[in-house]
Amino acid sequence: MKTVSLPHPEMLTVESERLELLPAVDRVRWAAETFGDKLVLSTSFGIQSAVMLHLVTQVVPEIPVVFIDTGYLFPETYQFADELTKRLNLNLKTYSPLQTAARQEALNGKLWEQGREGLEKYNFINKVEPMNRAMQELGANAWLAGLRRVQSSTREKLDIVQLQKRTYKIHPIVDWSERDVYQYLTKNGLPYHPLWEKGYVSVGDVHSSAPLGAGQTAEETRFSGLKRECGLHESNGKADYQI
Repeated sequence: MKTVSLPHPEMLTVESERLELLPAVDRVRWAAETFGDKLVLSTSFGIQSAVMLHLVTQVVPEIPVVFIDTGYLFPETYQFADELTKRLNLNLKTYSPLQTAARQEALNGKLWEQGREGLEKYNFINKVEPMNRAMQELGANAWLAGLRRVQSSTREKLDIVQLQKRTYKIHPIVDWSERDVYQYLTKNGLPYHPLWEKGYVSVGDVHSSAPLGAGQTAEETRFSGLKRECGLHESNGKADYQI
């Protein structure tokens, strides 16, 4: 895949403003033309993951799709992942933590029950380190992610393209509403995650996800409301890390 010159970091705001005027599919095309074979797509096989998986692979069929398998996912998530991988013929690249779930619990206990500090450590071991390893092993410097501004207070100011450490992050559907997501899924005959029907609006690990309760926001259903992000989309403080 051919690449063109990378956008200068100081010009990313201008580039994002230009991309705001384009539809999501053209933002994906821009990313593919700009970063070529150094571009990857991440997926959690979450509630609305079929949108990005379909949208991106219509433009770049062979793009590496990075899936972080923590070992703590819902059975329905593994089944959903298998269904979409086969249906969309995904070039799936699965990465797991360096320590098994059993070893982690033997050495550290249940980190997700140890307050915010425990969650930060858990997320680093199970999410951040595997994703950073994936970027390095795949030789990637750009990352397509399906974050949207309406999802949480931590995402409401995201640009379409920005830098995270030494990695370009591209958010093609950042300005989409829940209605936009629903219409895209319906138009293309794509499913929500199976747990959508059981009241889940956001799904990650079994121990850190809950159905939406009365008066709750989506971000309050994750990590017992202590935080929204799993670590992948925020600073990790590791100077030698790419993401």
